[in-house]
Amino acid sequence: MADSGLENRKILLGVTGGIAAYKGIELVRRLRERGASVQVVMTPGARRFVTAQSFQAVSGESVRDDLWDSEAEAAMGHIELARWADIVVIAPASADFMARVVAGMADDLLSTLCLATDAPVWLAPSMNRMMWANAATQENVRVLEQRGIRLIGPATGDQACGEVGPGRMSEPEEIVETIVASGLLSSDRLAGRHVMITAGPTRERVDPVRYLSNHSSGKMGFAIARAARAAGARVTLISGPVALPTPYGVTRIDVESAAQMHRAVHETVADVDIFIGTAAISDYRPVATSAHKMKKTGESLTLKLEQTTDVLASVAALKPAPFTVGFAAETRDIERYASEKLERKKLDMIAANKVGEDSGGTIGFGTDENQLTVIWAGGKHELPTASKVSLARDLVALIAERMAATENQRNNRSA
Repeated sequence: MADSGLENRKILLGVTGGIAAYKGIELVRRLRERGASVQVVMTPGARRFVTAQSFQAVSGESVRDDLWDSEAEAAMGHIELARWADIVVIAPASADFMARVVAGMADDLLSTLCLATDAPVWLAPSMNRMMWANAATQENVRVLEQRGIRLIGPATGDQACGEVGPGRMSEPEEIVETIVASGLLSSDRLAGRHVMITAGPTRERVDPVRYLSNHSSGKMGFAIARAARAAGARVTLISGPVALPTPYGVTRIDVESAAQMHRAVHETVADVDIFIGTAAISDYRPVATSAHKMKKTGESLTLKLEQTTDVLASVAALKPAPFTVGFAAETRDIERYASEKLERKKLDMIAANKVGEDSGGTIGFGTDENQLTVIWAGGKHELPTASKVSLARDLVALIAERMAATENQRNNRSA
């Protein structure tokens, strides 16, 4: 199993007053699934929305909420907690709490901990959209970031007050992935490496309103970008049209067509150590694109198509080439087709998965789960059905392992 990025880490989770406090329970669960120890500290306002017993049940630790707890503070417990934490996460972080941190206040346990710790501090804001947009809040955001405090979100969407806009607390999974991808608590298996990942679909225009494309959501590629960043790599993500936020610390280049994908890859690939091609790039494009919307003129329409440039093969053919990993989304004979693609395109590794209706609609395009058969010359490894986030960590660990083995073989032959 790959390093989760949080194994044996100590996380202090602060929960402030707000309706999003209930999300903190799921956040604790997600952090513990990754192997982290979690100590929850609640403000008095937080206890009006969720009970300490709920957090104790999921964290396995007594909840702290009182700076004046004589038993806990007999040995200066707030200082002990501040030094115990590898990282401090405040989720949700109310507008009031953010203002108090800016002011350097220490009138309750959580604000005191923020002053007393030298661990990285993350805030996940949660408030009404007008409160978030208020000039005072935006000034506080600027000051917090200047002081090195990191913010996750907020997200945009429906709010408890019935309004819609920015201010929602980011979802627990996104918070966890942002922390992991920051590299602050990560492994260093890819430290010093430049990893390039292509993700999502491409679109080949037929006319100004129509295009040829596929069902790729980009979720697998974006998860791999986060995992590579968490493993210490510098990551460049070249993405087709998707509705996904850019992973923390990742350089993103947006493209639309296969030709744009090819150009963006080759403009940046010179210093890349590992290339992972997860994008579902169109194999064909219209020979001619109409300048205006095509009108219905009959019962049938014939489009003449031509092949696009094979981005993956073009990278593998470079001299020298990066360690090149391809993806194969197949509806049948997965291993056979993937092995043929591995050999035909001269790849170092290929990850194959089943897509389409035969997959039962539970894995593949557009879903949060997948399963992979990873193949290389003389070897194979099965990654069973799991979340794409989990699979990405395992795949990145396997890629790092195989790349190291390949480099050792080359060094031995040249010695």
